[in-house]
Amino acid sequence: MSKQRTFVNVSAGVPGPKGAAIIARRQQAVPSGVGNNTPVVVDRASGALLTDVDGNTYLDFAGAIGTINAGHCPPEVVEVLKEQLDKYIHTCFHVAMYEPYVQLAEKLAEITPGDFAKKTMFANSGAEAVENAVKIARKYTGRQGIVSFTRGFHGRTLLGMSLTSKVKPYKFKMGPFAPMTYKAQFPYPMNKPAGLTDADYAQYCVDQFEDFLLTEVSPEELAAVIMEPVQGEGGFVIPPVEFVQGIYNICKKNDILFIADEIQTGFCRTGSMFASTHFGIEPDIITMSKSIAAGLPISAVTGRAEIMDAPTAGEIGGTYGGSPLGCVAALAVIEKMEKENLAKRAQEIGDAIQKHFLALQKDMPVIADVRGLGAMCAVEFVDPQTGEPAKELVGKLTKGCCENGVVVLSAGVHSNILRFLTPLVITDEQLQEGLDIMTDVLKGIYVTN
Repeated sequence: MSKQRTFVNVSAGVPGPKGAAIIARRQQAVPSGVGNNTPVVVDRASGALLTDVDGNTYLDFAGAIGTINAGHCPPEVVEVLKEQLDKYIHTCFHVAMYEPYVQLAEKLAEITPGDFAKKTMFANSGAEAVENAVKIARKYTGRQGIVSFTRGFHGRTLLGMSLTSKVKPYKFKMGPFAPMTYKAQFPYPMNKPAGLTDADYAQYCVDQFEDFLLTEVSPEELAAVIMEPVQGEGGFVIPPVEFVQGIYNICKKNDILFIADEIQTGFCRTGSMFASTHFGIEPDIITMSKSIAAGLPISAVTGRAEIMDAPTAGEIGGTYGGSPLGCVAALAVIEKMEKENLAKRAQEIGDAIQKHFLALQKDMPVIADVRGLGAMCAVEFVDPQTGEPAKELVGKLTKGCCENGVVVLSAGVHSNILRFLTPLVITDEQLQEGLDIMTDVLKGIYVTN
């Protein structure tokens, strides 16, 4: 670990004395339920780099859980935010309208999948986007049922928890949950039954869903199906295209709305502006947040115009929804993504990550799977002797990476998956340095074990 690094510098220790002092204050003032993945206390950030209050510099492979696709503090976004601050900060769109709200709604109608009339409303967070998408779907269809999928994640509000699959830490002892919510099986290609081809497995999963509509809830009761095109917290699980299209077609056949939760997959992460494009579908409603505005708190619900018009005035929205700062930031982010072709860059990043770990896999059977769509990549670790999820190893790996200058997160129901959410502006040199550090840490742990 003593190798000279170009970008990383953790000479002050993690955390250093200033960071440790702030963490001690945090423990006194902030509830323990507000979790922290790392002991890093940030002082400033730029591009793919974080600098803490003790002067340590880290490579950010977590991207604020997929919020920083455009990088930390992109100059284009900082500039428009400063300009907006000099004009007005907030008027509440419901009280006094402003053009950036309308401009962003127009832009999202242009770039989201589907060549049909669309409208958009804005909220503050991904969970709020999901809540509003469900409200709109129920209002439009006159039905109440909502289907989500195993391992899916849709937020920490009551409805968000109800739709979310992982019990701990998201919903343990938090019930009762919202009624008329159901969970269907989502594919896990790595664990497909022996003897099935990929095509057979996809059809098997579609057949399971059709059985679900016979045994759990009738299609006539369902307002919508909500699906992450690629599951995020569930472990970056990439379903077969045929499965997604199969569910989509079942929805169309039964007048069930299809909601694509693109909160983590959207805005170039998967190698296209939206992951739905990879699966050849045109969702009725799309929920968006995270990387829409380079870290500004804003979320969006975009859908077919006739669906979005179902609620009457006052039934959707909120005091801070679609804040002027969030809107101008989002417009600048989208312009940057289009101008710099960050979708193409995401594919290059993903290819490099997968190539790196596939090479390691040859000598490390603990690496059970390497997968990704664009720069939404994951490495799954399993004990090669028992087949059990290697949660402890991944915990040591993320901790060791942080101590050596790379911030990276785990994922999955068993927390045995390493996930990559690097800013898409990361340079080739920064990416390689981060991968080298991770490899050194992994080899140290694996040899020790």
